[in-house]
Amino acid sequence: MNLSRMNRLLAVVFVVSLAGMAVAQTSMPPNQVSAFKDTSLFKPPAGAKVSILEFEDMECPACAHAFPIVHVAMKQYNIPLVRHDFPLGPMHPWSKQAAVWARYMQDKISPDVATEYRREVFASQYMISSPDDLENFTRKFLTSHGQQMPFVADPTGQFTREVDADHALGDKVGLTETPTIIVVTNKGWIQVKDVSQLYAAIDTAIAATKNDSTAAVHHTTIPVKH
Repeated sequence: MNLSRMNRLLAVVFVVSLAGMAVAQTSMPPNQVSAFKDTSLFKPPAGAKVSILEFEDMECPACAHAFPIVHVAMKQYNIPLVRHDFPLGPMHPWSKQAAVWARYMQDKISPDVATEYRREVFASQYMISSPDDLENFTRKFLTSHGQQMPFVADPTGQFTREVDADHALGDKVGLTETPTIIVVTNKGWIQVKDVSQLYAAIDTAIAATKNDSTAAVHHTTIPVKH
């Protein structure tokens, strides 16, 4: 067999293996899939072929590290992010209230302001050590965005119920850590245990759905040679 034919065969094998990897329930790095109890929600939202599913805790340093990487990837690949709050209880005393504030801003101000609040909370974790610190931080954030701090963030309990519902989903899945990041398709999912491999996981997922008419578009454009 000549070298060029061998290279072509190897390329075909590589693409097929990528597609198979996305179909399976796998992880990046390999062989590190968490012992999930229920993965029925590991699928993209309606109309999407590839998406990122993430459970995060706003007091979690690893979540803070992952946040900008996940959001840049979402924009570059033009795929949706389905985020769930999973505050880690007593060990993180202000995380749940931060998630409630983010929900308040999403509902009462705008989703963009809520995302910016999450971003700034993550970046400022080292300055926030108590619920009182969080309240002072949130007041300053709202003031800087031309908003007044409400006397009560969640008078009806709506936003607390939303955070609790997310936490219940995480319990149903059997979460053991945050962030838990999953790249999902309608054919399978890839758990991203090392966020530096998120792009590789998305590439693999897109390769597995490339023949689908509504598959996500890769962020890199290859010039057409005439």
